[in-house]
Amino acid sequence: MRSSKSRSRNKGNRNRPSGNIVNRVFDSSGPEGKVRGTPQQVIDKYNQLARDSQLGNDRVATENFQQHAEHYQRMLNEAQREQDARREEQERQNRERQQERDRERRERVERQEREGNGGGDKQPQPAPVSADPSEADQPDVIGDVAESGLVETPETKAEEPKAAPKKPRKRSPRKKPEGEAPKDDAPKAEENPAAE
Repeated sequence: MRSSKSRSRNKGNRNRPSGNIVNRVFDSSGPEGKVRGTPQQVIDKYNQLARDSQLGNDRVATENFQQHAEHYQRMLNEAQREQDARREEQERQNRERQQERDRERRERVERQEREGNGGGDKQPQPAPVSADPSEADQPDVIGDVAESGLVETPETKAEEPKAAPKKPRKRSPRKKPEGEAPKDDAPKAEENPAAE
């Protein structure tokens, strides 16, 4: 059970706006009773009440409703300014992070270029490609197809002597563990009623 001290401490926090005020629902106690809604809805309601009282020639009620609407308008403007400031701060941080990533990427590319040009041990430079393939180095003639790793074709197989065809091996029957009675593999006609 809560003590009265903790209850009294929490009482002061009730009226403090928390979170997003723009979408928060308020209960406004005005001269005509409670008005409930978001700040924009409360402002619209008080402005409508002010117009109605002005048509009824009640200047005091008109001024009262206008002051209530002005109060909520100030709250809404302040909340929107805070949201805009947070958004701008977030955009600024995002721009700074992007600039930092771009700078790191440029440095990495420059470092890779320096390492590629400066140290010959790390990455071998490819040989210059000539425009005419006949001027390029030609490979040696391959003597044996089996050693070259090339795929065998019917022409290469025809040159080799054919080996004698292999005879199929006969399988010996499986040995059964001792102590089991031999089972007849062929189904009996009397045991199988579906065969009739």
